Amino acid sequence: MDQVRPVEAVIPGVQGRVLGVLARGGTELTMRTVAKLAGVSVQQASVVLGRLVALGLVHRRDAGSAALVRLVPENDAARAVLALAEGWERCLARLRALAGDITPAPVSLVVFGSFARHQADRESDLDVLAIRPLEAEDDERWTASLGAWQDAARAVLGNPVNLLEIGAEELATLSRRGARSVWSEAAGEGLVLVGASLGELGLAA
Repeated sequence: MDQVRPVEAVIPGVQGRVLGVLARGGTELTMRTVAKLAGVSVQQASVVLGRLVALGLVHRRDAGSAALVRLVPENDAARAVLALAEGWERCLARLRALAGDITPAPVSLVVFGSFARHQADRESDLDVLAIRPLEAEDDERWTASLGAWQDAARAVLGNPVNLLEIGAEELATLSRRGARSVWSEAAGEGLVLVGASLGELGLAA
């Protein structure tokens, strides 16, 4: 899934661009502003907006010589568009909820990279760091439930999941090395799904 322009990814063409602008705008916009932000002509925006007004997704209000438009949040189809626009937050919440089924619970489960920066597009991987608790060593439940979470995360996002797993016993070694690269990246920008932050575990950015 394209987390930067989710509406446009699902609804292609001028209509998707216009709906994406309205969904991200959250307020009334002039038709000219919608056209500019969507990267389409005023004529194209006017035709699409007229159709959306007729369908009830968009409300139009004339203010002098300007026409102001906004999504109608009570409209069921408009609510679906708004849900698409809020996809990043919704996906993050679902990933956190699903992580509650990992057994034993991870010391930390952190997403980082382009998804954490809210820059993931349809070609991006979901980068995840899983820190395995000591009691999970050779525990089949851990292996199975972490794998199930990875599969579920792939289904939620539609993107591949790049899962890095380390044991809690390895943290001290990484900390002594001042591990830069991937560990510092995860510590600096990572979003904790469950467990402790990497800073709390001694892995500084």
